[in-house]
Amino acid sequence: MWLNILLTVLVSYLLGNLNGAVSVSNLLGKKDVREQGSGNAGLTNFLRIHGPSSALLVVCIDVMKAVLACLLGKQLLAPFGYGQEGLLLGGMAVSLGHDFPALLGFRGGKGVLSGVTVALMADWQCGLVALAVFALCLWLTRYVSLSSILGTTGFLVTFAIRYWHTPLQVFMGGFVAVLIIFMHRSNIGRLLHGTEKKATFSKFRKK
Repeated sequence: MWLNILLTVLVSYLLGNLNGAVSVSNLLGKKDVREQGSGNAGLTNFLRIHGPSSALLVVCIDVMKAVLACLLGKQLLAPFGYGQEGLLLGGMAVSLGHDFPALLGFRGGKGVLSGVTVALMADWQCGLVALAVFALCLWLTRYVSLSSILGTTGFLVTFAIRYWHTPLQVFMGGFVAVLIIFMHRSNIGRLLHGTEKKATFSKFRKK
């Protein structure tokens, strides 16, 4: 079983290194997205710089790598009776790979797309809660960062309530959620100081 655990962690982490925003920027022959805008290798910064025309490909890459990691972990650990734990292990590793990619100089994104995919894979109902909270908050405030934090918190609370009887699963799901919140620490500081930028999707440049 330990070999399967190691394989899950290693492969999932490497999948996480495949960053959608960086990969698509390179594919377009553009400057590294991390050297522009906010300097973050995420969807929001990609949209600000390149517009929505290629954003769907970014979404597909970041979503699919999380799906593959979760399915890999589930497949490898299910024979030992730890299918759900394997799924979450893959989710943890792919999130770490996205946020701290060794192949990209440990400069990754904030893991929202990958994280919500892991949430939906782990429990679609809890994942939908996260999406609903995110959408409502974004509609009311236009702060992407605050919406991401609150949506993640919504998942964390509902997942903990639903799986309180399986502490390991709560820990693993909580790890993914807390990692997302941690990656938004600079945004939290700007929110507290009133300097965080609001989303202005109508102004995204089309390129």
